[in-house]
Amino acid sequence: MEGLPVGLALAMAMAMASFLSMEVSGENPPVGPFSGRHYGHQMREMQAMKASLLRRDSVSLPPSSAAAPSPGIISSPVGSAPRVYLATSYGADPTGEEDSTDSLLRALSDAFKGPRDGILMEGIANLGGARIDLEGGSYLISRPLKFPSVGAGNIKIHGGTLKASDNFPADGYLIDLSSGSSNQQNKNNQTAIDDQLISSSSYNYEFVTLRDLLLDSNYRGGGIAVINSLRTTIDNCYIAHFNTTGILIRGGHETLVQSSFLGQHITAGGDHGERSFSGTAINIASNDNAVTDVVIFSAAVGIMVSGQANTLSGVHCYNKATGFGGTGIYLKLPGLTQTRIVNSYLDYTGIVAEDPVQLHISGSFFLGDAFILFKSINGVARGVTVTGNMFSGSGKGVGIVQLDQSNGPFKEIDQVLVDGNNVNGMKMRSTVGRESAQGNGTSWSVDFNPILLFPNLIRHVQYSLQSAAGTFPVHALRNVTGNRVVIESNVAVPASVFVTVDQ
Repeated sequence: MEGLPVGLALAMAMAMASFLSMEVSGENPPVGPFSGRHYGHQMREMQAMKASLLRRDSVSLPPSSAAAPSPGIISSPVGSAPRVYLATSYGADPTGEEDSTDSLLRALSDAFKGPRDGILMEGIANLGGARIDLEGGSYLISRPLKFPSVGAGNIKIHGGTLKASDNFPADGYLIDLSSGSSNQQNKNNQTAIDDQLISSSSYNYEFVTLRDLLLDSNYRGGGIAVINSLRTTIDNCYIAHFNTTGILIRGGHETLVQSSFLGQHITAGGDHGERSFSGTAINIASNDNAVTDVVIFSAAVGIMVSGQANTLSGVHCYNKATGFGGTGIYLKLPGLTQTRIVNSYLDYTGIVAEDPVQLHISGSFFLGDAFILFKSINGVARGVTVTGNMFSGSGKGVGIVQLDQSNGPFKEIDQVLVDGNNVNGMKMRSTVGRESAQGNGTSWSVDFNPILLFPNLIRHVQYSLQSAAGTFPVHALRNVTGNRVVIESNVAVPASVFVTVDQ
């Protein structure tokens, strides 16, 4: 059958097989392996094989017209849409010797041209889970990796290392989820970000995942910028050598940063250059985000928060000691904090909150004289809970919660609870005090200044007077000025006074 088309040859072969089997049976009762029900079963199997071969041949292309697979796309069955884009197939150098910027941008461009499955949010095209696979390589880039256009989502970049070249823009980010392509050079990066936040009321991207990445900023700019985007996930990333910000989140909603490590310098503590650490590991200028199970091992500021309704959980900050001028978590939201910090570890570096309003800190461990500082801007502290934390210090009398009133005293104080914390080697501070005094006389004074957080503020007092003389003197609360409670009786008696106050 040389020279016959493949499909025709297969069809003829199957026809001959069918004919031979029929000749064996003839008109006599079937015998042997084709007897009874086995004969019908064999025929059905043969017909199914024939149909399968004919179907396969009907969609195959002649060898001369077969199309070569697209670069960077993993081949897939006919009729399905390829959505995995391999970095090396676009010419990216996985050894990090050559600049791979243009190659990686081409892969991103192709991903955005790929199949689309309807929309996510209005105006956001669903790219169907397209993946830019870095294949475990290390790639040198000289410009930020930006998406070719806004208005798309459901895409992932994963599995490799990106390193900034020596001529990478000093204000750029290795991965930049803002508007505009990497080829725009007419304005600096920060101005472009600001313009986007001002000019657009819609989101740039939705459901972008950055996973299993090591980002080396080479002390040239930052790691990741998430600008005006929705439901972005940064997972299992290691971001180092930034001189501005490791992760910047501005505008948008619901970015999740989880199971990641960030540090300007690669160290495990006790670094001789710690005093010179600079930059911010994570900067959140956005609402409704979460940072979970993240370690920040070097930076001047671990996490800067200037947006509301954010949650920080399981964060370990040992970025720069407070004694060297560092801050673990800085809440720069005077008057409307709305932040929850839970189950975290502040390691020789503390928390600063400007005019805290609706702030919750619990279940956290403060080591090495690390403390919480409330900084007065307009003198407001309202709806604050600091409870159930552990503080461990050096025995130098450092207060676990402190006030910075250099801009003026706190004047509006309401619903502030600092209580139920356990302390070792530091000075207890609380908004609730419990003390007692004994004496023989007509006056008992209890000084709560060593324990109470706010000066000259006692809102409620409860006390009991127990006389050892078996008499029932008339007694009353006489004064609470200067955080001192004075109880007086009408006659001199030996007595003990137990007092509870709160602010």
